[in-house]
Amino acid sequence: MATLIDTHKNIQPKQKLRHPEKAKNPESEVLRKPKWIRVKAPTSKGFAETRKIVKDKGLVTVCEEAACPNIGECWEKSHATFMILGEICTRACAFCNITTGLPNAIDPQEPAKIAQAVKEMKLQHVVITSVDRDDLADGGAQHFVDVIEAIRGLNPKTTIEILTPDFLRKEGATETVIDAQPDVFNHNLETVPRLYLKIRPGARYFHSLRLLEKVKERDPSQFTKSGLMVGLGETKEEVMQVMDDMRSAGIDFLTIGQYLQPTRKHAPVDRFVTPEEFKAYETIAKAKGFLLVSATPLTRSSYHADSDFAKLQAARQAKYG
Repeated sequence: MATLIDTHKNIQPKQKLRHPEKAKNPESEVLRKPKWIRVKAPTSKGFAETRKIVKDKGLVTVCEEAACPNIGECWEKSHATFMILGEICTRACAFCNITTGLPNAIDPQEPAKIAQAVKEMKLQHVVITSVDRDDLADGGAQHFVDVIEAIRGLNPKTTIEILTPDFLRKEGATETVIDAQPDVFNHNLETVPRLYLKIRPGARYFHSLRLLEKVKERDPSQFTKSGLMVGLGETKEEVMQVMDDMRSAGIDFLTIGQYLQPTRKHAPVDRFVTPEEFKAYETIAKAKGFLLVSATPLTRSSYHADSDFAKLQAARQAKYG
């Protein structure tokens, strides 16, 4: 007589790793944050209302996925950055908290859901970003277009800012998105060229720079924007060289913020850059000709994006008439 043993009883399913590619990385110490970079936990009514709209529609935000420190402040004001094309990225950047792995199929209803969320949140300016989708023939370019068109169809007065991946080796993808005529085209260089292999190994510095240059060549009316993280081991001179490269590519708006280490397995913080140093970067960048500069420890790509868009328009008018 054989006895059957239930080997599955009381065995918990293995939790899927958020960053499987980092599992074997050595753990590094997470430095204590200085007083100028600490934020309060979000508890406001406005935060809860924004969270409900996002959750009810099954949408993804980079605010949550990237563990943005400004989520409490932004969501209280009904400002959320929607992340399209799913929540799983095909890249494995050393700084990023977004899940790495094989992405799911695109949700064909996502453009309509986002357009409706924009309407319910009464957004005058919306930011749309995405994961990298190297698995797609166009890198997700057409889905960006579909989202832009859906938002405009339901919210014709809302201005649209996009923060795109690099569309590396996706011929024609960048042009497809440019032709959808977003009001602001953002793509982050993230760090200085010397650190790319370590921090952003799947990307190419000059390809990202060229992407932004293409925007200006194809549609000079679009604002271009790019961001850097500091505190990863870069030098002041390297940051200034990136500024020069950006200006050569015609980039209008530069953001600079402090890198914060998501987990012990991610790239460690080399140091916390002081508010005084951020102010110096802002002064230098303005002298180099950027229309707008945001350089503070808590600056992120879409931080204050709505009010910054108005400032961009005013700066262009003042400079060019």
